[in-house]
Amino acid sequence: MSEQLTDRQKEVLKYIVQTFILTATPVGSRFLSKRAELGLSPASIRNVMADLEELGYLTHPHVSAGRIPTDKAYRFYVDALMEFCKLPEYEQETIYKEIKGISDTEELLQETAKLLSRISKQLSIVSSPHLQTGTLKRIEIIQISTIKILVILTVESGLVKTITMEFNSEIPKEKLENINRFLNERLCGLTLKEIRDTFYDRIKDIKDEETGLIRLFVGNTDKLFSDFSSRERLHISGAKNILFQPEFESPEQVRSIIELIDNEDIIIHVLDKHEDKITSEGITILIGSENDIEKLQNYSLIISSYKIGETKGTIGVIGPKRMEYNRLIPLVSCVAEVISLNN
Repeated sequence: MSEQLTDRQKEVLKYIVQTFILTATPVGSRFLSKRAELGLSPASIRNVMADLEELGYLTHPHVSAGRIPTDKAYRFYVDALMEFCKLPEYEQETIYKEIKGISDTEELLQETAKLLSRISKQLSIVSSPHLQTGTLKRIEIIQISTIKILVILTVESGLVKTITMEFNSEIPKEKLENINRFLNERLCGLTLKEIRDTFYDRIKDIKDEETGLIRLFVGNTDKLFSDFSSRERLHISGAKNILFQPEFESPEQVRSIIELIDNEDIIIHVLDKHEDKITSEGITILIGSENDIEKLQNYSLIISSYKIGETKGTIGVIGPKRMEYNRLIPLVSCVAEVISLNN
């Protein structure tokens, strides 16, 4: 807590965190006395560093090394010491120019992920909006073979979900058109969650129609009107950016980030869990051990939310704990805002 630290301790801690973010090497007292504008001797700085270590803000990789910030130090730095950088105008213009005007939602999210990773030099993550809150605009059923049908759901925000289901009977064209018309009349204008929760009640008067297609829908309501799967929902970009960071020099560290990228369920779980906790400033920051999933405890996440129509998704970056928080927080916030203004 802030009352534990004196002004001198705060200044030393701030310089250590900033220096480690830039250099990725342990910070020593002699280095600080020469480079930082502290007006303190190396001996005085060593004493302050020892106090900070005792309080849990610093640690050192081995006895003779300098100090490195702990998760507690990064959290205090972000909450109390950091000064935000203003996003350069050329970056703001690039974000606006490359995102603005993309009407297809999936293309918009894919291009946003690429753009965010390129500017941030981190791993970018963009989740598709939750379909559950989307209002159904149209439902279309197409018989693609004698044993399969394709169901296409389009929501008002432009998102489209397709589901293929087995149906061992050929439906006459006129009857298929009638079922399409009936479902559109009964379901359009409702959210997918409303449809899923009340589907049977809305169609029970024709549940026994002769083709059996409505019965198939009743048995697959959750599948039809649920959210995208994790693999469909998540757009990830920038793996090569993060691999250039000093933290990923060993094969073991490289393997850990590759496993994380491959396991999209973990990332989706974290995004969904913290989506409702995004602050009034529009940002949530998770540092190291603040992540309850072990695979993420060597990283920090900066996430924000965006809206497309009435549906909401999440956007952010994953990177080393020594990421440039003062630059990346405004960046993530700006990109989220531009996506929301794009529709």
